[in-house]
Amino acid sequence: MNVPYFAQWESRDLVADFLTGKLDSAEDPLWALSGAETPEEYAFWSPNVCGMACLKMHLAHTKGQVFPTLELMKECKEYGGYKVDDAKEVSGLYYHPFVSYVKDKFGLSAEVKENISVNEMCDLVEEGHVFIASVHPSIRTPDTIPPKKGGHLVYVFAKDPRDKKIIFHNPSGNTPASQENVSLDLEVFNRYYAQRGILIRLESE
Repeated sequence: MNVPYFAQWESRDLVADFLTGKLDSAEDPLWALSGAETPEEYAFWSPNVCGMACLKMHLAHTKGQVFPTLELMKECKEYGGYKVDDAKEVSGLYYHPFVSYVKDKFGLSAEVKENISVNEMCDLVEEGHVFIASVHPSIRTPDTIPPKKGGHLVYVFAKDPRDKKIIFHNPSGNTPASQENVSLDLEVFNRYYAQRGILIRLESE
């Protein structure tokens, strides 16, 4: 499958520098493409919009349209998909408001999945559906042991029929190999996978 890739930052080649702090996200030369009004708004939100990057990839693949990431975020936030507390900390993505948003806005057939094993997820993907899976962000370095599972979202769209590998795009991958068409053994993926996520069914396309 030729699924378009988008990072949650606009400059995918600078993600490693943003993650390490070598560069501030506000220094992204492509920040305006996100739909943010200022570099500061972009810097505030870009570390938090992995789910919107996954949605952006899905819409680009299935509908042939590229939507600015922060425009998607702002619409989803109106549904309650993101919340900002008094300390200016972001919480979300909240799955159920996200599902309501994508149904209303884009007509997607989406549903929240809890306690879904990696094998059950793969069965759905093999049927042609896609899955926005909750994983630990350290999945970008799959030789590590994560401190916990979950906390980040990746776009799972295929399973290699030749072996037990799952194929996904990672919005916060820090190298080309950890960003696009990442292929991991199911056992390795499961080390990071929180057994939950959002299923987008084939009928939605």
